[in-house]
Amino acid sequence: MLSGRVPPLDALVVLLAVAEHGSLGGAARAVGVTQPTVSARIQGMERQVGFALVERGARGSRLTPAGAALAEQAQAVVDAAVRLDAEIGALRADSRARLRVAASQTPAELLLPLWLAVLAAEHPDTAVSLVSVNSAQAARLVLEREADLGFVEGPRVPAGLGSRVVAHDRLVVVVAPTHPWARRSRPLSGRELAATRLVQREETSGTREALEVALAPYAPLAEPVLVLSTASAVRAAVAEGAGPGVLSSRAAATDLEAGRLRAVPVVDVELTRSLRAVWPNGERPTGIARDLLAIALRATR
Repeated sequence: MLSGRVPPLDALVVLLAVAEHGSLGGAARAVGVTQPTVSARIQGMERQVGFALVERGARGSRLTPAGAALAEQAQAVVDAAVRLDAEIGALRADSRARLRVAASQTPAELLLPLWLAVLAAEHPDTAVSLVSVNSAQAARLVLEREADLGFVEGPRVPAGLGSRVVAHDRLVVVVAPTHPWARRSRPLSGRELAATRLVQREETSGTREALEVALAPYAPLAEPVLVLSTASAVRAAVAEGAGPGVLSSRAAATDLEAGRLRAVPVVDVELTRSLRAVWPNGERPTGIARDLLAIALRATR
């Protein structure tokens, strides 16, 4: 049980506002109360804790050393309360929850259908919308709060986002069965790959970015022979003989098994990448978004 010395949450918020703004009036405007209310809450806290918290002067107000020490601990309490408030809100909405997911094409087409099926079994009343875009667009939707959770591919975490690796993927060089590389007896070198005009995804796709990072030691890279916006379009163009391409091994698996594409081994290039769940930096997924993240992590252990 807590002693009677712990101030209420609204008083701690006022204390932090005084520390930030350096005056009772500034704290009042920040919190949305009157200055006499701020003064009364500070005085009430000082009586409660048994020591002075604020030094008042002609040029403003500042915390005493003891007040500053209390404010440091109060910040953690207020942050925890904010997270608790978000979780309560998510739980209240759970019975008629709506989850918006934005994902790049590899996780959207090859991983999320299974994860969302599990989520639907666990939360049958949840309405889920999934938009399949490229990694940059998925990141933007999460940052602009148009998606509750994102899934992206690529070598870097997009700016402004927190993340968790949920799966690993390998890129594979593919060609049509009639392409000369389909019959070559030795692996392809990184330098050869970088010098070859490829059927590529657009620059903002995770696959394109991962390939460019992997081939950076051999830059400048050859201009693409085609630039296409979907993995399906790349597969079709490569199979028709437009040129070699680089795809997720997951996305190419069916065509490789059927013989419509051939994989070309590559040396001196690291083509493994991570697939990540993303959310706004400084936050954590809550409610249904948290449950979907847990399903993804369980599925790829």
